[in-house]
Amino acid sequence: MDNVCHTLAGAALSRAGLGGRTRFGPAALLVSANLPDLDVLVFATEESALAFRRGWTHGVAAQVVLPLLLTGVLWLTARSGSRSRVADPVRPAWLLALSYFGVLSHVLLDWLNTYGVRLLAPFDWRWFYGDAVFIIDPWLWLVLGAGVWLARRRGSEGPARAAIVVAFCYIAAMYASGRLARAAAVESWLALGGRSPEAIMVGPVPAWPFAREVILDAGDAYVTGRLTFPSRVEWSPDRVPKSPSPRAVAAASRAGDVRGFLVWSRFPYWTVEPAGDRDEALRVTVGDMRFRARGGERFSASVVVPDD
Repeated sequence: MDNVCHTLAGAALSRAGLGGRTRFGPAALLVSANLPDLDVLVFATEESALAFRRGWTHGVAAQVVLPLLLTGVLWLTARSGSRSRVADPVRPAWLLALSYFGVLSHVLLDWLNTYGVRLLAPFDWRWFYGDAVFIIDPWLWLVLGAGVWLARRRGSEGPARAAIVVAFCYIAAMYASGRLARAAAVESWLALGGRSPEAIMVGPVPAWPFAREVILDAGDAYVTGRLTFPSRVEWSPDRVPKSPSPRAVAAASRAGDVRGFLVWSRFPYWTVEPAGDRDEALRVTVGDMRFRARGGERFSASVVVPDD
């Protein structure tokens, strides 16, 4: 999810009563709710950002270590400042618990969308996808933001607690409906005479909970569609070839940027074209079907290879 949503989740947990358990409690929740995204620093390096994101800082090892580090920083900050007030002491155990709440809320929210997260890193680098909630969800913003605002305005924990319950029910409904939509999409595809898909994604669309985007791996090509509830699927007549030139694709796959992109990609598709003014060379570009219709050029990698 985006960091607005992560921040609102941390703020809602704080306003629901958890933030008052210890001094620096709100800070622990707000910082930890965003802490796994420190991996965005990779964008300032020459490393493949997509290959690194949502791995080391989101996996099970980080889920254990990051809260410990944050608790240590907050505790040392308290010790180095003015003496703890008796009425508002720092409770390390609560700081640690709140830091875990925040980090785990971040990982759970990131798992919900189609971008994916490597939950078991660094012991297992598989990607996990919830395919339930769009990566920027205005309904979660609205519910959590309203709960935080009303809790602050009224000086009461009730609105924030209610917002958390409503957000949880919304997420559960989106997840359950997504599973039903997936089954409906596969049934529709088979009814058209298609063979069992090698892979399929039935994911959320921006701002509208009553439709799903479908990406289906038909073997040699991808097929896309749109499902509207309860089970109406409109399939696009266009197919996107997966690999138009196997030899050029194999050569491109060994290049650093492309290799890093493939670590992250879920539904890679390739385009091969002449490399401009370079004779006997091809420009090979790999994209991902998840983002093809929404600025796919931002999520791609290309390399020039010999035209053997």
